[in-house]
Amino acid sequence: MLFANWRGFSGGSRDMAGEILKFGAQIVDALREYKHPVFIYLPPHGELRGGSWVVVDPTINPEKMSMYADPDSRGGILEPAGITEVKFRINDQIAVMHRLDAELRELDYDLSVSQSDNDSIMLQDKITEREETLKPVYLQAATEFADLHDKTGRMIAKGVIEAAVPWARSREFFYYLAKRRLAQDDLVKQMVEADASLTNDLAIEKLKLLCTCDWGDNKAVVDFFTDGADSIAGSISNLKAAAIKAQIEALSAELEQLQ
Repeated sequence: MLFANWRGFSGGSRDMAGEILKFGAQIVDALREYKHPVFIYLPPHGELRGGSWVVVDPTINPEKMSMYADPDSRGGILEPAGITEVKFRINDQIAVMHRLDAELRELDYDLSVSQSDNDSIMLQDKITEREETLKPVYLQAATEFADLHDKTGRMIAKGVIEAAVPWARSREFFYYLAKRRLAQDDLVKQMVEADASLTNDLAIEKLKLLCTCDWGDNKAVVDFFTDGADSIAGSISNLKAAAIKAQIEALSAELEQLQ
């Protein structure tokens, strides 16, 4: 279980001297080869940014790793202020101001039809003054918009986390999730050993077909694995028998070709 609240790697001399990149790579290597479930959780008001996200990204070991977040946490490569600095530069802000602000649109029109140099200079000064007044407002609006991209709803939509888990119920959630994953992984291992042609994903799909409850409810699935243990064991035995029969038939067909 990893509680992730890191704002990334600065790339400065202090981090380089501390061999942060080296140790981060070692964490990635260890997670890539880990054989048991790993849960990453972003706590309330926690942030996972930049190189820190890369170190614990579930794509490192998708069969074993999964990420969850509290609704008040944030996650993304750049912070909102950094996104606006890159994606919404001052020229872009000014262009939006002139498109949306009624006073600026009126000043632009007056400037376009002005016949006097003095009037043009005065109008340009008013435009500049209005732009300076609006800059903080537009920057704040852009930062708030960028912050929406880092919230749990957007992270779920992008598929980078599995679910939003409020801190108040996180203990219960991860308790049943851990029990479910340990039991599920053991059953998947038995199914793959029974039929070598099965992948982990196909084995999970077969378990889903056997499940008589909501597959997304961890507690219900744990109860199903416990109460339906005999039924599941019988299905695995049938699976093994079918695999052996298929092997025998394949060998018989190959033998006939040789004769």
